[in-house]
Amino acid sequence: MSGWVVVKLFRIKVRLRHFARHHPWLSFAIRSFVMFSAAFGGAYGFIAGSRSENSGYDPHAFAIGASFLFAVACVALASLSMRMRFMAKRMRKLAVHNEALVDRNWELKEAEERARSLFESQGDLIVIRDTEGCISFVNDAYCTLAERSREQLVGSRFELQILEQGDVANEPNGTSIYDQKIVTAAGPRWIAWREGLVRIDAGHPAELQSVGRDVTDRTQTERALSEARDIANAANRAKSRFLAMASHEIRTPLNGIIGMSGLLLDTPLTPEQTTYAKAVKTSGDALLSLIEELLDYSKIEAGKIDLEHRPFALSGLIEDITELLAPRAQARELEIAAYVDERLPLQVIGDAARLRQVLLNLAGNAIKFTSTGGVALIVEPGIWPGEISFLVRDTGIGIAPEAKLRIFREFEQANESTARNYGGTGLGLNISERIVKRMGGRITLQSEPGTGSTFEVSIPLAASDDDDAKTFDAPDLTGQSVMLVAPQTIEASLTARRLERWGAQTCTVSDIAAAHALLPERDWHAILIDRALGALDVERLAALAMTHAAQRIVMFTPAMRHELRPAAATAFTGFLVKPLRAASLAARLTLQAESGPALAVDDLDATTAPIAPPAASSLSILVAEDNEINALLMRSLLTRLGHRVVITTNGFAALESWLASESAGTPYDLVLMDIQMPKLDGIETTRTIRAREAGRFRRTPILALTANTLAEDRTACFEAGVDGFLVKPLDREKLASALTDLAHARHITA
Repeated sequence: MSGWVVVKLFRIKVRLRHFARHHPWLSFAIRSFVMFSAAFGGAYGFIAGSRSENSGYDPHAFAIGASFLFAVACVALASLSMRMRFMAKRMRKLAVHNEALVDRNWELKEAEERARSLFESQGDLIVIRDTEGCISFVNDAYCTLAERSREQLVGSRFELQILEQGDVANEPNGTSIYDQKIVTAAGPRWIAWREGLVRIDAGHPAELQSVGRDVTDRTQTERALSEARDIANAANRAKSRFLAMASHEIRTPLNGIIGMSGLLLDTPLTPEQTTYAKAVKTSGDALLSLIEELLDYSKIEAGKIDLEHRPFALSGLIEDITELLAPRAQARELEIAAYVDERLPLQVIGDAARLRQVLLNLAGNAIKFTSTGGVALIVEPGIWPGEISFLVRDTGIGIAPEAKLRIFREFEQANESTARNYGGTGLGLNISERIVKRMGGRITLQSEPGTGSTFEVSIPLAASDDDDAKTFDAPDLTGQSVMLVAPQTIEASLTARRLERWGAQTCTVSDIAAAHALLPERDWHAILIDRALGALDVERLAALAMTHAAQRIVMFTPAMRHELRPAAATAFTGFLVKPLRAASLAARLTLQAESGPALAVDDLDATTAPIAPPAASSLSILVAEDNEINALLMRSLLTRLGHRVVITTNGFAALESWLASESAGTPYDLVLMDIQMPKLDGIETTRTIRAREAGRFRRTPILALTANTLAEDRTACFEAGVDGFLVKPLDREKLASALTDLAHARHITA
């Protein structure tokens, strides 16, 4: 009950204060009247009472009372004065605070006006809608686009006419982004919208704010770029198809030129005819190399270069490259040698074909630009773990500093005189650099004019898990003395380096007389003599070394093979063909000396021997080839290899011949299928054959004869059921190797 009374009194007090604030003069009059009435009533009552007979008036008591009242009045006045001062101080503070609030309010109003002006005048469209979709605010840009006034739009559910709606993307903060194509008086326009909820007033729910920007120019540019990209891709595909067709059309007659010139060189010819035939074959090989470079360049430009990740023998790859280039180097009276560090794994994982292409290009260039000395191909661990460095070092003309970067560009060489004197397209180094970068490596060059060049290719190559022996199984020649008698050439320096790594005490001598003098000084485990020092001097030294060296090994080039003497008439215990293979050298040095001299021909260059027929019985081979010259070439090559050949000129004839042989019980052992043929191409013919073989145990091996080297062409062939490829122009050795390996592998790639 008391609480209710307090609340009631508080409400009355609040109302009285409210009345006093709203009616100050009336409140002042009432207060004045009450004060005057109280003062007048008190004074009048006191005077009247003092004059009364029964009042008991005492002047002394009156003086005391008056003094007390005066004192009370003074205290009240003093208190009132202090209160007035305190109120004045607070009023001054309130005045200052009020002035600050006024200034702040003015600044806020100015900022609001400035923001509103910016909000209204900017080019972006701004529209805010409430929860019911009604417009609560629009700026001038939206009004202009909608062709309506702000009064007409605010409160309405107006929507722009949409011609095309883009996809909506939602950001993590809840903002939605999308594009719209709308109708305007100036024509269709693309607007990029950003929508999100904003709270305008704390007392009202959030509203949807949409901000739009005209992106018509950007959209048109993007569409133009997209169309241009599509056109470029179409042109790129057309270029690839054209290159594939041109490659096929060029390779087909080139196959006949190279193949027939090779067959012609196998026939009895006069020296003049041999020269002409070799010129034809050399020109064909040069044209083939040019075609390969252009195709590789086009593949790289189109981004279609694919890398394989397969184990391969590192030493075998490097030594194969040196042996392949050896005839070219030896024809220019140059030496070429290879050295593979024994610390490297025997097998690594990577793309052997692409690595061979890069090293062949670098080493081939080194031979081309070197007139004296030689070329060395050195392989050793790189500066980073798992990295292998391939160094191609030559003693050629060198490269000027200003040309070091230029030679890696397309169609560039060191200078114009180089291009005239040495030829070439200028694509080789550019292609090599791109392949190396694609493999995650780098290629660097160190060269000075007149002092030769060193190209270093560093590529990360992981060791193969299948490689049981992670390092080269080098022979232990510790404490063994080996004399190397050879000119001071690259081959000799690398051979000496290899022997020292194997622990041998190597003595390198470049003079026959010095070798004669050194022989009696000790017992030599082996003496290696380069036949380049002269046939008679080498034979004399070998005969003298019979009592001082257990192993007497002569080194020579394949061109010197015909000069060898019979085994019984020589003092040598073994022979090695340059460039030396590490495995052959190790085997020769660890071989126990026999009682009599033996001629070891295991290391002779296989390219100097004629291709022998396969050891197995002759095969029955069906050849589907529409080009008469290539068909004649295939017949000649296969017949020389000892096989039986049936030639057909189109896919229908090949299919009929295959069906007839199957029906007669004499199936073909192999089908060589040209991919591009009239009536029925090779892929469709292969599909038909595989469909007929479905459910049967026997499957006829089919090798594709194709001039197309694109990955998609090979994929299509494999999907059709082809077992392997023979790329035109055909190589006799690869053909013979493919036929020999037919029984050992399903997929053959040559």
